[in-house]
Amino acid sequence: MEIILQKDHPELGTAGKKLTVKDGYARNYLIPYGIALQADKSALKAINEREKVERMRLTKEKRHAEKLAQQMVKVSLTAKMPTSEEDKIFGSVTTQDIVDMLAEKGIQVDRRKIHLDEPLKALGVYQVPVKLHPEVTVKVKVFVIKAD
Repeated sequence: MEIILQKDHPELGTAGKKLTVKDGYARNYLIPYGIALQADKSALKAINEREKVERMRLTKEKRHAEKLAQQMVKVSLTAKMPTSEEDKIFGSVTTQDIVDMLAEKGIQVDRRKIHLDEPLKALGVYQVPVKLHPEVTVKVKVFVIKAD
């Protein structure tokens, strides 16, 4: 029986894939559990429409990420941290601190999109990568300076 996967399946493949399986497997497992549809004209049409909507959604998300990246390139952030006499900072600058500094500039970003190998624990200038979309990554300049 020819089927079209509606959901990703570890053994069969990704959603939208058309393949042939045994009739019993399709009728007793894949179709009742909503994993697949029988491949007929209406199912093919529905899958094509769903893919079209998904592509439009992904394009819109990418455009939004690119627009946000253009804003973020112009931004530089300054973190004032208390230091010891040897210029070692107390504490560190974390992804949440960077999110808060971006929010002060009017840019909303999820902290999981900021990729720090480890928190910033020394004075200096850092280029912090922010992955806004699988295809859009921007680097934000973060200055870690002494607090007055």
